[in-house]
Formats: sequence, C-alpha cells, structure tokens
Amino acid sequence: MIGAIIGDMVGSVYEFCPTRRTDFEAWTIDSSFTDDSVLTVATADAILRCEDYPEAYRRWPHWFPTESFDPNAGYGDSFMRWYCAEPGRTFEGNGNGSAMRISPVGWAFGTLDETLAEAKRSARCSHGSVEGIKGAQATAAAIFWARNGESKDFIRRSLENLFGYNMSRTCDEIRPGYTFDATSAGTVPPALTAFLDAKNFEEAVRLAVAFGGDADTMGSVAGGVAEAFWGVESIPATWRAEYAKRIDPRLKAVVDEFNARFRPGVSAAFGVE
Repeated sequence: MIGAIIGDMVGSVYEFCPTRRTDFEAWTIDSSFTDDSVLTVATADAILRCEDYPEAYRRWPHWFPTESFDPNAGYGDSFMRWYCAEPGRTFEGNGNGSAMRISPVGWAFGTLDETLAEAKRSARCSHGSVEGIKGAQATAAAIFWARNGESKDFIRRSLENLFGYNMSRTCDEIRPGYTFDATSAGTVPPALTAFLDAKNFEEAVRLAVAFGGDADTMGSVAGGVAEAFWGVESIPATWRAEYAKRIDPRLKAVVDEFNARFRPGVSAAFGVE
C-alpha cells in the first residue's frame, strides 16, 4: 500500500502537466497525495474495521474533500456520481478509480479467490461495470501474485488468461500512441506493463508516469505491484523520506495499523516510524 501511495504522490503533478520522459523530477514542491491515496486508505480502513466498503468510501472523502488538493487532482467523475447519490445506489462506472484504491485487498487475503471476490466488492458500488470490476481485480491479483513470489512471466500470462488483457507490448511500444485515458481498460494494462518492464520500484513508477496519461493513478497501480514484487525496502530512501514528509497523519495511522496486522515489521524496514 505504501508503494501505491508513493506512486500517487510522484504522479500527482504530471496528471495535467504530462510528461513522456522517464527522467522527470520525481518530487516537486507540489507533489502530494491525492484522492487515490485517500481512497486506498479507505479500503484499508474498511478491511481493518470489517465494514462495508461504501461506508468507508463515503467517510474518508468527507475528511479530505477535493478542495484540500490541487484542483486538478480531485475525485473522478464515476466516483463523484456515486458519492453524491442517495446511499445504497450503485453505478456502472468504468473509470480507473476502482483500481487506484485496491492495493490493500491484494495484501489482506489468503487466496486468489478471496482476493478477486473482495476486489469485486470494493469496485461494484461506484465502478460496477465489467471493466471497472476487472481493473480492480487485475490490480489486486497482480499484487497477490507478486507478494507470493510469482515470477513476472507468471503474472503476465495470468493477466492475459484471467482478464483478457493484451500484455504483449512493451512500454516503448505503447507510449508513442498513448493518449490520456481515465478508463480502467485504458489505464490498468499499461500501468501493469510498466511494472513488468521495470527492473526496480523507481523505474516502475517512472515508466507508468511517463505514459503522459492519468499519471497519479498509473503511478499508484504500478507502485502498488512493484512494492509487492521487490519489497518495501526497494523504495529509494529519498522517496521514503518524501513520503514521510507529505503523508497526512490520519492517513499514516491507518497505513501503519494495516501493516501491523497484515505485514508485521514493514514499518521498521521502511524506516518511517
């Protein structure tokens, strides 16, 4: 989950100021967590409290409204249609919001079947379309496989076989024709490709952000899987320090509680107490 939040922070300034260079400045004065991180923490909080995901998804944005962020980094249309509707309604959104918030599910459950079921539960309130659910499930599954030591070849084949994604192209092949796309189908496969192409955590996030697309969400998806694959210790020390400076204490408290339950020792290994 920390990897997803860091990916969100690094990508935050490039969502509407896109870059296609991988040597971009990773941390600027404006780098911040966005709705991606808030809703990721909401997912973790729902798991910790054994509550329904919609309850957490309504509570956390109330504490972190759009106005607390860069105006261009607020909650997505699919989510806001659900959020502003009467409680109990569901929406068939196909945006990438279901995938950006899913990383805790990839860590918290012991089998793939449980992981896929929980990812669907998380997605269906606001992103209940086939593609909205698929994006959440694919991202959570990739984290599940990565944390359980599966190879990149296994993860690539499984994403193709289970979800029908075309994972045969490299980032260099995708990038020239890629345009901003906030749908799940347009975001999740290239973000996962960034992880598959990368040699380490930092490169995974840089490759994802450098598509010139929905940079914070693509960074979040790639960062979440990369952390699971290479370990939290693989995150550069300077990036860990930037995370510590920029994370809100209310968000950090849930991250630390989640790690204490599902990933003992991670806080100490991360070097952020």
